[in-house]
Amino acid sequence: MNDGTHPARLLPWVGSEGKRCYLLTDGDGPLSRLADVIETAQLDMAEDLLEHAADLLADARATPEQLRFLLNRMREALTDVHRVAESRGMRLR
Repeated sequence: MNDGTHPARLLPWVGSEGKRCYLLTDGDGPLSRLADVIETAQLDMAEDLLEHAADLLADARATPEQLRFLLNRMREALTDVHRVAESRGMRLR
């Protein structure tokens, strides 16, 4: 139950129409725990992608297609990381 003392939590995913999803919670329900797991996975994937980027950028044989693919994945990861940071920042206030 949300008694107004806990802000709405920005969830680490978007709805079917691409709109932000929020959760009213005390921070300890099953959906909050799922959001925590997904945030952790998103941050881990971003870290793995950074390592892959370093390897690919150091490879002089990297093709434009490989670099374009990498850039698209990095944009997706940055979007996720930004949402996680925004959500956590909102909960710190």
